[in-house]
Amino acid sequence: MKAPSFIEIAEAYLVGKQLEMSLQQNRTAELWGSFGPLIKAIPNRLDSFRYSLQEYPPHYFDQFNPTLPFKKWALVAVKNHSSIPETCHGFILPGGLYAVFHLKGNDTQIFQYIYSNWLPSSGYVLDHRPHFELLGDKYKNGDPASEEDIYIPVRKI
Repeated sequence: MKAPSFIEIAEAYLVGKQLEMSLQQNRTAELWGSFGPLIKAIPNRLDSFRYSLQEYPPHYFDQFNPTLPFKKWALVAVKNHSSIPETCHGFILPGGLYAVFHLKGNDTQIFQYIYSNWLPSSGYVLDHRPHFELLGDKYKNGDPASEEDIYIPVRKI
């Protein structure tokens, strides 16, 4: 596994939909199925990227439990929240430092590697901000040629 790059991101305005779920009761397909058809109608889009974002409650990572609920968002970046479609919600992604892992293919073990191997020996700790995957033109759900970037909020120890 390649080491991450680090990037300081600025606050960003996003628009999308969210559902509460757990790893055991994964509703990601339902979420994107309801949001995907709306994307082209969202005004003020900044780019073609999609954000698959997770809001974890405090202490979520203290002890792994696949039944713990969290909020998952399907989002796109916009210039501002002046025109949000009726069925969507605005979200402000706070700025801060992120470790960015580039994923090629379908490595289902990458998150286990990040949280169990890389993070404990990295000199960083998780920061309580959203985690997200940035899905661009090379993202193809389930395809071995798919590419995405995984953003993990961190701060120096």
